[in-house]
Amino acid sequence: MRWECISLNCHYWLHMQDDNKEKYFQRIDSCNVSLWQDKGPSLTMLDMELTERCDNNCIHCYINLPDNDVEAKERELSTSEVKTILEDAASLGCLAVRFTGGEPLLREDFEENYIFARKLGLKVLLFTSATLITSHLAQLLARIPPLEKIEITVYGMKRKSYEAVTRRPGSFEAAMHGMNLLLEKKIPFVVKFALLPPNRNEMEEFEAWASSLPWTDGTPSYSMFFDLRCRRDSDEKNRLIKKLRLLPEEGLKALTRNHEEYLKGMQGFCSRFLGPPGNKLLSCRSGTGDVCVDAYGKFQLCMLLRHPDTIYDLKKGSLKDAITNFSPKIREMEAANTEYLARCARCFLMGLCEQCPAKSWMEHGTLDTPVEYLCEIAHEQARYLGLLEGGERAWEVRDWRERVGVLSFKEGA
Repeated sequence: MRWECISLNCHYWLHMQDDNKEKYFQRIDSCNVSLWQDKGPSLTMLDMELTERCDNNCIHCYINLPDNDVEAKERELSTSEVKTILEDAASLGCLAVRFTGGEPLLREDFEENYIFARKLGLKVLLFTSATLITSHLAQLLARIPPLEKIEITVYGMKRKSYEAVTRRPGSFEAAMHGMNLLLEKKIPFVVKFALLPPNRNEMEEFEAWASSLPWTDGTPSYSMFFDLRCRRDSDEKNRLIKKLRLLPEEGLKALTRNHEEYLKGMQGFCSRFLGPPGNKLLSCRSGTGDVCVDAYGKFQLCMLLRHPDTIYDLKKGSLKDAITNFSPKIREMEAANTEYLARCARCFLMGLCEQCPAKSWMEHGTLDTPVEYLCEIAHEQARYLGLLEGGERAWEVRDWRERVGVLSFKEGA
C-alpha cells in the first residue's frame, strides 16, 4: 500500500488491494475521533525522511541532493535525535514508521535506527531504490523483519533506460543485485515504476516482471504526474521536471489501459471521496494520526508541505506539542485566493484532483493557488468517466451527486 503525502491519491487507490482499502477506511474512521481529547494526542504512523541525499541523481526527483553534500549531511538529525523522535512517537501510540529520503540507506546509522525502531515495537516501512542493499543488510532484515513490505522504485527494465533516469552508472546492476538479495532471503518487497520518457515503452515488460515476484498482488503502481522541487530550490530542475510530465491525455491513456479494472476502481473511489471541499485548505487527513519529520527535525503535516508557515521545529519543541497544538491550527487554515475560492473550493472533483497546499507551494510558492496541470488531469479523467461533458468545468456542476451515483452503477465496457 502506498501513501503519498498522507492524503489518498486516486492513482494509488487503483492499485490498492481490497484488504488495504478496508484498512484505509478503518484508519479514516479512527481519525474521525478527535486526536485532541482529554486523553491527549495520539499518533498512528510517522514518516521520517532520514536524508535528502541520494546515490542516484534522478531526472524527475523533487528533493534529492548529492550523496556527498557535506553541508546537508551536517544539518541532518543525529542518531540520538532520531531515536528521541522515535521514542516520542511510540509513547504517543505510533504503530509504524516509514523511513524514506532521499535514499535512507545512505545514513551510516541506518541499521542502528532500524533496530531501535523495531525494539520499540514499531513496524518499519522502507522506501528505497535497493541500490545500497548489501548482503549484511539483507541478513539483518531477515533476522529482524520490518513487518511491512519494502517498497522499491524501479526506473527502467534495461540498463540504458534505467540509467538515463538515475544518471548514475552502475545503478541498474546495483538495484537488481539488491532486489536479488531480498529475494534470496525471502524478505517481502513490492515494486513501483516511475513512468518517464526513457522507459515509457517498458510498461508491459515491467508488469510481467513484477508479476513474477512472490509478493506482487495485482497491478503494480506507477508514478507519472511528477511534483516540482518541494524546497523550491532550483528553477532549472523544475523546468526539466515539467518537460518530463505526461500530458493529461497521455496519463489517462496509461491509467485506463485496462478499462474494466480502472472503472471498477474509480466507482468505489468516486462514491466515497468526491465532493466540494469548501474553504478549508486541507481536505485530506494530513496531520490527523499520520505526521512527518524531515531530515533536519522539522515537523510537517505531510512530507511535501514545506511552506514556512506550516512547519514546526522539533529541536525547539516536542512531537506531542506539535501534534496537540500546532497541527490543529494548520488544519484550520482557510483559502484566501479568490481564484481558489471560485474554483477549487466548489469543485466536486477535488477528491480526484491532487490539488492541495503542498502542490500549490511547490508550483507557485503559495498555499492556495490552483495548479492548472492537476486540474486538467482531474478533468480529463472525469470526462472519461462520464462525470463531465465537453467543455464543462467541475466547479460549475450542481448535480454532481446524481452523476457520481450513475457512475457507481455503470457496468464495464
